[in-house]
Parts: sequence; C-alpha cells; structure tokens
Amino acid sequence: MTLFFYIIIAIITFFAFLHAWAKKEYDFSRTVVVNRSREEVYSFVRQLRKQPLWMPWFNRDPDANLKYKGIDGKLDAAFYWKGNGKVGEGYQKIVKIRQGKVIETKIIFIKPFKLNALTYIGVKEIEAEKTKMVWGVRGHIPFPLTIIGIFYSVDKLLARDFEEGLKNLKTVLEK
Repeated sequence: MTLFFYIIIAIITFFAFLHAWAKKEYDFSRTVVVNRSREEVYSFVRQLRKQPLWMPWFNRDPDANLKYKGIDGKLDAAFYWKGNGKVGEGYQKIVKIRQGKVIETKIIFIKPFKLNALTYIGVKEIEAEKTKMVWGVRGHIPFPLTIIGIFYSVDKLLARDFEEGLKNLKTVLEK
C-alpha cells in the first residue's frame, strides 16, 4: 500500500511540474493580403453571418444549428452554434469595434471542452485596393490542456485552419 501511495504522489507531482512549466497563455495569428479596399474587407469580416462563407469550421458540419442575436457587425451582436463533434458547441459575441480597423469577439466553447478565447481581426490599407488583414486568437489555457500544449501547441492546432480560412476569405472577396 505504501508503494502505491508513493507512485500516486509521484504521478501527481509530475503532472503538477508539467503544468507549472507549460505555457498558460497563447496569442496566435495569421496574415493575408486581399486585393480589395480596407472598407470592403472590414465590412465583410465584421459580419458574423458571413463567417460560414470563409471560416473552415463551418464546412465540417453544414447542418450545424446557428442562431444570431443583435445587429450583425455591431457591438454586442452574437451567435450560438451547435454542431457535430468536429464543430462542437459555443457562443461568440462582438466585444470591441474600432470602426474600419479592428473587431474583437469573445468566444466561449462549450463542447468538446470548455474554453474562453478572444479573437481579433485587424485591417490596414497597404495601397488603394490592397489590404493587409490579421486574424488572431488569444487566451488562457486551462489545466489539463496546458500539459497537452507542451506536446501539441496552439500554433500546430490552429495553423492549418487559419491558413485555410484566410485563403477562403481572399477567394470570396476577390471574386
């Protein structure tokens, strides 16, 4: 029984050490240049109802239940989604707008795991009809995801989806 007790204490200590050592915050982003004016790009990306046209997660469950609230593209506009295991369930709300420049949303994931995040989209005119857009997410990583993050980072988890989403956005806006 004593050996069992020591093994349990060792395992708990090991996981506590990994958690203490792991990154607990993340800030991940990707950038794209779109051949459209800053106003056109910003007007499009701020609308929650247009996200299914470019964000890759919506392609994984075309039958996902989406419910919108508020005036789309304005402060406090929100939407709820519930889909299959690849899409999960959550809620997104616009929490900050700097007209024509930045939009921030708070996302609360309910399933497959509970997690809060802040997404941001910033647009900057490079020249007439050419806009640089940054799409990112930042937040706190809760235990036990901190330990998983040591071996599989947020960058690895999101990179392909963000790059696909920005490619989709560029295609949609440049048609």
